[in-house]
Amino acid sequence: MTALDDFRLEVFFSRWEFTARHHLTASDMETMRLADLLALAGPEELEAWQRLDLGYRPTWGDAELREAIAGTYEGVTPDHVLCFAGAQEGIACALRALLEPGDHAIVVTPNYQSPESIARSICQVSGVPLDESRGFALDLDAITAALRPGTRLIAINFPNNPTGAVADRAAFAELAELADGLGIWLFSDEVYRGIEQDPAVTLPPAADLTERALSLGVMSKAYGMPGLRVGWIACRDHSLLERIERAKHYGSICNAGPSEVLARIALRAGPQILERNRALVRDNLLLFDAFFADRCDRFEWAHPQGGCVCFPRYLGPEGAERFCAGVLEQEGVLLLPPSIYASPLCATPADRFRVGVGRRDPGPALEALGRYLAAA
Repeated sequence: MTALDDFRLEVFFSRWEFTARHHLTASDMETMRLADLLALAGPEELEAWQRLDLGYRPTWGDAELREAIAGTYEGVTPDHVLCFAGAQEGIACALRALLEPGDHAIVVTPNYQSPESIARSICQVSGVPLDESRGFALDLDAITAALRPGTRLIAINFPNNPTGAVADRAAFAELAELADGLGIWLFSDEVYRGIEQDPAVTLPPAADLTERALSLGVMSKAYGMPGLRVGWIACRDHSLLERIERAKHYGSICNAGPSEVLARIALRAGPQILERNRALVRDNLLLFDAFFADRCDRFEWAHPQGGCVCFPRYLGPEGAERFCAGVLEQEGVLLLPPSIYASPLCATPADRFRVGVGRRDPGPALEALGRYLAAA
């Protein structure tokens, strides 16, 4: 194994996420107050919250939490769910259980860096870019061309971070069938699933399509509750989950009990919470539409198909990297520059930056961004 790369996004956020005046690149939905979440709880859940002790919890996750998670799938039972302290731990544990030196993995780009860097620290990895000319579409031909005899894993992310793209349903199913037929694991990051503006584009969870697929979920993104630090992997191969659990023993060991109770309250109120979040994105997009429509000489703007992040193109002469640095320095507006999504595996767009559209009241940030553009 080789050393892990610096996690560029987390290094950047460690410096700026809580110090910039305007956070316009948040990857999660607007969160809820604890009191508002507890107001959604039923009598049994409130009693569980009040009677909760602060001891260790089961490594696999609380039984009722796993039941609530399984209820968000069609073919998954609680025995097919393994919980983690956030999605990041799930990614790390799964890839270390699935890959060995001498293996080969395929990672679709641009992406959340973690699967790519962890896989590269273990084995050979090929990058396959989404097809930007088709709205960052899943390129099945390119994935097929990247296959090798030693390919053990294909890692995908839909709705995609940072582009907001959602794969075509037929292509997604074909990829799952391809991986299953070749005995390849399909690692599917689905943390934004559930807040698509058009329900018709919502993909089925990969874990519902094949036993060789792992679906990654978390309370942080679509539900807007990153402070709970509750994530999970759903997979119908229980023996694989047992291997992944062994890796968790060297991480969190177990989740925090209060977080598990709160997560199951949120999941059981999931339809209400997700509808609230879809409405917030829908309202915000009207503001972003108006902002970018007045500045079409500087930007190419399109709605995300799913999730609450998107990847507009910057057309100004100084380039997207300098644009993001300048607006942060002069107006305190935080955007993610294209270098955060650069990959050593293949080319990634150098003229795009990430915007978040899931937080309440982006107006002041857009006003500050407008002042910067007017002055420039």
